[in-house]
Amino acid sequence: PDVIIEAQFDDNDAEHGQDHSQDTLTDDIKKVTLDTGGKGKAAGVTGVHGTKQDDGPKVNDPRLLPDEFLQRTAKVVYILEKKHSRAATGFIKLLADRNSELFKRCAMFSPVDHRVPRVYVPLADCPPDFMTKPEAYSQMLFICRIVDWKEDSNFASGQLCKSLGQAGEIEPESEGILTEYGVDFSDFSPEVLECLPQNLPWVVSPGELAKRRDLR
Repeated sequence: PDVIIEAQFDDNDAEHGQDHSQDTLTDDIKKVTLDTGGKGKAAGVTGVHGTKQDDGPKVNDPRLLPDEFLQRTAKVVYILEKKHSRAATGFIKLLADRNSELFKRCAMFSPVDHRVPRVYVPLADCPPDFMTKPEAYSQMLFICRIVDWKEDSNFASGQLCKSLGQAGEIEPESEGILTEYGVDFSDFSPEVLECLPQNLPWVVSPGELAKRRDLR
């Protein structure tokens, strides 16, 4: 394990220069050993003027060290559940480099939520006249879903799902928020609607009111 040594600087070091300080610190680090028999304390750490080093056993195998000297490490082996829906609300625009080959194939999707990365989306997913009139869609909200993010790319790859409408309007903004958080806001099925009272207008019966506390 790595051992960090904090050297003490005094006026003597300033007289000899920086090279002398570096040599002194190097010599001190070489004298550091870890003693498993001394209740987990670092043994033999010498200062600038030097102290006597304890004659303790030197440990080269990390498995023999006390727990307080070890740093737990781990690695991710499996993604149990994806918490984010991979969907985001944002705007599309042309790539800045018009001479690149990517400019002919992709557009840039900029999410409203800055925690979500910018995304390359295929031009085939964009409106047909987006290339000729990109300014017409500068305030149009879109839903994009991230499908991939390569290790050597600064931007993710995704697909445009649908156009929501003008930014700032209640319905497009609300639909975008619900989609981002994975909320199902589709219409109820006929089976669900059949569970509701069919005789309208429906009122609470007197018998039901008698056994409930009225909080109206």
